Amino acid sequence: MAESAVAERPGPVGGPHAVPLPAYPPLLTGPYTHLAAERDRLAGLRWQHFDARQVGVTLGAEISGVDLTAELPDEVIADIRRALHDYKVLFFREQPVTPAQHLAFARRFGELEIHPALQSNSEQPELVRFEKSASVSGYENSWHHDVTWRELPSMGAILHAIAVPPIGGDTLFTDMYAAYDSLDRETRDAVENLDAVHDFLQAFRHLVPEDQHEAMRVRFPLVSHPVVCTHAATGRRHLYVNRVFVQRIEGLASGESRELIDRLARTVDSPEHQVRLKWEPDTVAFWDNRAVQHYATSDYWPHTRIVERASIVGPRPAR
Repeated sequence: MAESAVAERPGPVGGPHAVPLPAYPPLLTGPYTHLAAERDRLAGLRWQHFDARQVGVTLGAEISGVDLTAELPDEVIADIRRALHDYKVLFFREQPVTPAQHLAFARRFGELEIHPALQSNSEQPELVRFEKSASVSGYENSWHHDVTWRELPSMGAILHAIAVPPIGGDTLFTDMYAAYDSLDRETRDAVENLDAVHDFLQAFRHLVPEDQHEAMRVRFPLVSHPVVCTHAATGRRHLYVNRVFVQRIEGLASGESRELIDRLARTVDSPEHQVRLKWEPDTVAFWDNRAVQHYATSDYWPHTRIVERASIVGPRPAR
């Protein structure tokens, strides 16, 4: 009788529903109906110059039939760019690119940035090298867009796996369009015209000698970006807030700002918004740094994980 009653309950319309919990933030419960249209749209895509296998509900595709060690024709690059905008993150397997080939591919999509705080490949300053082992721990296990403390943050990043642990060290990506779509109307209206202050030193203070903090603050002053941005290529709205680099929300008291940042940041936690990449040697991931946030799991100590990243300069985020 109880099962029949449950089965007859009408399904929700719209995004996930908030269930209040005593002394805790509301719990979002499904079904996540706001994902259906994008899931089905991606399932219907076909490509001329490669094959794409959809691996996440609204993000992630494994691309086959492309050799990243070769100089690709313009029309293939154009198709990859379109696929990036559709799937938000692309995975290429068995791509033994050299550092020079890695950079050559990345430059087809725009100017490359040089990170001021992270170690680079010794011969290629545009390649950030993440080399983690028993003596150098991984600390990127937090959800974030890259370099939002820049006036012109990355539009995308291309990461090549050089050495990976036998198990663990996966990277997760989460859909920031879906995160925005999951907000209730009241919250969406409240954040629509807010700006967030992003801070270089908030995340990298421990990597910069104390006597250089002032100089780095001059070089990378606090910068404001909209809490909700319009993607420059797709025209879609997405959240652009993360705990790692956002110092505060402009115009809000400290406690209210912190509570709102946390509330918005928790939208990335839903597995329904995510896809997970299990790395293999010479896997390449190419993600849209506006449409997704990512999280590098730190569960492989004391094994070694070596990856290199090229980041492509993007436009200033806009409302």
